[in-house]
Amino acid sequence: MTDTLETIYREALDELRPVFHDMEGISLYNTEKVLKAFRKHALSAFHFAPSNGYGYGDPGREKLEEIWADVFGAEAALVRPQFVSGTHALATVLLALTDPGDTLLSAVGAPYDTMQSVIGISGDAPHSLAKRGVLYKEAPLRGDTYDLDAIRGAVDEKTSLVLIQRSRGYMDRKALFPEDIRAIIAAVKEKNPRAVCFVDNCYGEFTCREEPIELGADITAGSLIKNAGGGMAPTGGYICGRADLVDRCAQELTAPGLGAEMGSYAASYRPFFQGLFMAPHITRQAVMGAEFASAVFTKLGFRVSPEPGHLRSDLITAIELDSEKNMCLFAEALQSWSPVDSNARPVPGPMPGYTDPILMAAGTFVQGSTIEISADGPVRPPYTMYLQGSLTFEHAVLAVLGAAEKILAERQK
Repeated sequence: MTDTLETIYREALDELRPVFHDMEGISLYNTEKVLKAFRKHALSAFHFAPSNGYGYGDPGREKLEEIWADVFGAEAALVRPQFVSGTHALATVLLALTDPGDTLLSAVGAPYDTMQSVIGISGDAPHSLAKRGVLYKEAPLRGDTYDLDAIRGAVDEKTSLVLIQRSRGYMDRKALFPEDIRAIIAAVKEKNPRAVCFVDNCYGEFTCREEPIELGADITAGSLIKNAGGGMAPTGGYICGRADLVDRCAQELTAPGLGAEMGSYAASYRPFFQGLFMAPHITRQAVMGAEFASAVFTKLGFRVSPEPGHLRSDLITAIELDSEKNMCLFAEALQSWSPVDSNARPVPGPMPGYTDPILMAAGTFVQGSTIEISADGPVRPPYTMYLQGSLTFEHAVLAVLGAAEKILAERQK
């Protein structure tokens, strides 16, 4: 490590000690909440056993969903390895809870790129909401955050479902904290108490003390290879909330009339239980890594969001690198500090659901896992890389400093 990087490293750690202490308290609170649910529902090694066929009466699946609902303050939960991604879980909610002629409102500006394909805002995907006759409205942002007046103005008696995206996605806006989610839901219900409030919780689980259902949301969903899987879940996603809404989602996932009663898993359920148990601690490691990256790249003169020194409501740090060259250097360094495929060289390329070439660095044990350290971004000005994840804070430190070193070396040529 050069003297410059050594100085940056020491200064960043000193500046971040207060927020790291606050993150420790959140992790302790959430670990206790998870552990209480495990004890209350009497988890046993018996529940780790695999199942097969139709999966009727699968005790592992049923116990996992009981515990999940308890942890997230929900009436019911659908926690399944059959969800291929977070987008799949989110799309299942949107498809299950809208009918032709309904209006879907996105409350926080445009949704994430892959969700735009599901809705039918971009691309020409078959069976999108737009092709099914669902109308779409959007409440514009005010600067880099939500606008309660715009949300109230957009909600009417035809608004059946309101999408509230917690994380920033590929947008230059702030992630939503619990108080923000509560305020948005209150504004929606004030105008239309029947509107279903749906929180996209990806990247947000266990970053705060409260989860969306505890804040008044009707339903929420996310990925098991992000925060909630604790770095151990090998695949899958979840939906939880009001029992009637979760049942409709189960009918969409399997088949009308089958619902949640079916679904086997031929491997052990242990990684899902153990991942949930580990999730508060692993999430703390990731948000500490995000804060460290924010502090380091601020000191290097780059614009970052969120700025360092504050609690987080998602894992993502947006780093504006000013050029495609810097994006590539950042990705190459991060990949080289990965435990898997460290010899690979990331290059921009097309990716389903995105309109711009995507540059991605992800040497992860679970393919595509964004609770493990990874970074990606669309190759377009201002050339922002979105850094997320880290199973250990130490790995984040090494990878972030490796990226900083590579960019500094190029700057000095």
